[in-house]
Amino acid sequence: MRPEIEQVAADWLARRAAGLSGAEEAAFRRWLAADAQHVVVYRELEATWRLLDGVRETVPPDARPDPDALTLRRRRGVFWLPPLLAAAAAVTLAYVGWWRPAQPPDLHHAEEVVTAVGSIQKLALPDGSVVRLNTDSRVHVAYAAGERRVRLIRGEAHFTVAKDPDRPFFVEAGGVAVRAVGTAFNVRLQRDAIEVLVTEGQVRVDDTVRGETVLSPREPKSAPVLVAGERALIPAATIRATVPATAPVRVPAVAVSADEIERTLAWRERRLEFVAVPLAEIVAEFNRYNRSRLAVEDPVLAARRFGGSFRADEPETFVRLLETRFGIRTERRGDVTVLRAAR
Repeated sequence: MRPEIEQVAADWLARRAAGLSGAEEAAFRRWLAADAQHVVVYRELEATWRLLDGVRETVPPDARPDPDALTLRRRRGVFWLPPLLAAAAAVTLAYVGWWRPAQPPDLHHAEEVVTAVGSIQKLALPDGSVVRLNTDSRVHVAYAAGERRVRLIRGEAHFTVAKDPDRPFFVEAGGVAVRAVGTAFNVRLQRDAIEVLVTEGQVRVDDTVRGETVLSPREPKSAPVLVAGERALIPAATIRATVPATAPVRVPAVAVSADEIERTLAWRERRLEFVAVPLAEIVAEFNRYNRSRLAVEDPVLAARRFGGSFRADEPETFVRLLETRFGIRTERRGDVTVLRAAR
């Protein structure tokens, strides 16, 4: 049974390295959740993959590397590992089986990363964790011996956290601290709220003043955590006003459908997806990704709902759709396109 799991796990590893769509990512999460062995085998292969990254450091400087030797290839729609890499992986697995370091590496690391408007960046951290930064975002990374901590100063980021029980992973954003060990989640720092969406595993969500959870418990004695497929929206004003004399914040965990998760994370593929969303919100989303701006001044038109899937960096496509399909008029004011209702 395990060889079959290893084959599927290797396929998922290769496909994730090449990039998954939102639907494929959801399918991958379902496969992991179906059996605990799936998680064990996948993590073993993932650890091997990271170890093999060090192979390039041992190549003599005068060697002539084969550029295709360690690349992912696709044959008849299926990703596969070249024989050389597969053999190296087998040797590495055998090596890892008997060798263990005397102590884990001391991960001290600090950096700050900023993305410009319209830019999306992938940040690989030294422990194998990955941060994907959305447009106009800023994070500060501070790893210490006992913890891994990232502060989201503005914007939005998706975190895929490498498991390390001895070094918990914290994300701070607007007075909220999200604690994870090995999981994946999205955090968006909005003007009036902090949104946390879990896509894999589970996390704690605490306020940074009290150090207490902001989540409503499901049951009287249950641990208040946010699990995969759930979202919490924490009002920013409530968190900022929290002091020891006030009542603690409590917000519910809300279940989110797979389709909604895919729409929320579509930004990782530079897409914006909407289903019956007020025009004012659509305009605000496009403006996050572009220097040229959209504006809607008519409150009736601003409340009118639209839907569709669009490139985040192509607001002109959306505007043309409004003009040709819905009779919306436009007025150009320098870098601003004002949307008006048809007469």
